[in-house]
Amino acid sequence: MSQDRRQPNTDHAHEDGAEYVTFRIAKQLFGIHVLKVQDVLNHCKTTRIPLAPPEIAGSLNLRGRIVTAIDVRLRLGLPMRNADETPMSIVVENEGELYSLMVDSVGEVLPLTNGSWERNPPTLDPRLREYSEGIYRLDGELLVVLDVNRLLDYGGLKAA
Repeated sequence: MSQDRRQPNTDHAHEDGAEYVTFRIAKQLFGIHVLKVQDVLNHCKTTRIPLAPPEIAGSLNLRGRIVTAIDVRLRLGLPMRNADETPMSIVVENEGELYSLMVDSVGEVLPLTNGSWERNPPTLDPRLREYSEGIYRLDGELLVVLDVNRLLDYGGLKAA
């Protein structure tokens, strides 16, 4: 498989002092640029959407707005979480719409500098590489920065 040659998302691409909301899925550390995040929620009840792809967990009502809930585990091709694990949600804005990204747990906001950012290494799991802007190597751990635009791109169709 060829190395990922896509350029990072330049909306707020890795400028000095960029901050990322961190979260975990299947023990892997991920981050989303803080300017994309609208809210962090504990588990919310969702209403299933008939005939939606499996990673569309449903929709929820957030202060009067209908929000599409995406199970990021399934979107990344990872196994479903155990029934006893309660997901959290990171609400993001993308092209004027709100989406709830269901994750295992939400961490902290980390300020990271451009100097520690790297392109996706060729050894990064292809399922992660498809939705990743790049990585940061932290103390003994890899933080994968997700590109929300790519994560929510369903081949030109809007997740609704």
